[in-house]
Amino acid sequence: MPSSPAGGMRGWWPSCTTGCARAVRRAEGRDQEPSAGVVDSQSVKADATVTLAPRGYDTGKKINGRKRHLLTDTLGLLLAVAVTPASTTDRDAARILLPAARKCFRRLARSRADGSYSGHLTDWTAQHLGVVLDIVRRSDDASGFEVLPHRWVVERSFAWLLRSRRLVHDYERHTETSEAVVLWSMTMLVGRRLAFQRQEPVPVPAA
Repeated sequence: MPSSPAGGMRGWWPSCTTGCARAVRRAEGRDQEPSAGVVDSQSVKADATVTLAPRGYDTGKKINGRKRHLLTDTLGLLLAVAVTPASTTDRDAARILLPAARKCFRRLARSRADGSYSGHLTDWTAQHLGVVLDIVRRSDDASGFEVLPHRWVVERSFAWLLRSRRLVHDYERHTETSEAVVLWSMTMLVGRRLAFQRQEPVPVPAA
């Protein structure tokens, strides 16, 4: 099993998450190594118990807590995760997240992101990682919620994770533990998906 892509973590959970994702991709008839991904972040409130640990304030979302940064493949399966104070910009976090994923997934050559990742980061990823970073922007005429091509995949992954009550807020004292909880939750979700794919079809009795 390759090194963990999860923010520098090593251990059983990162390997298990990666292994399940590869198995799902094979079951879907795809190469187990993804060539494209989608990156985004989600700010969540930190519990009152998180007092001394790294936390920050997201001025855009007006949330005091932490920010989860995910890189998924085009199926929404987790490739890499990093948890930072909510004040961390998406561009700064991507400089940690994308190299970790690129080291684990050698075929990764393209990633989609929203406008918060635009600017010098696109040149940096192309020069240092050999990854094309496509910025998917909202239409200037759009108002309210809009489903954006490609980017909706990672938004759905965030929704999957929020089904785990432990992830509704950040309760962990250390960001490494927060990353482990994300990995655990995604492993459970992907494991159930893999088990469903392997179920034998139920024979239909003759009329």
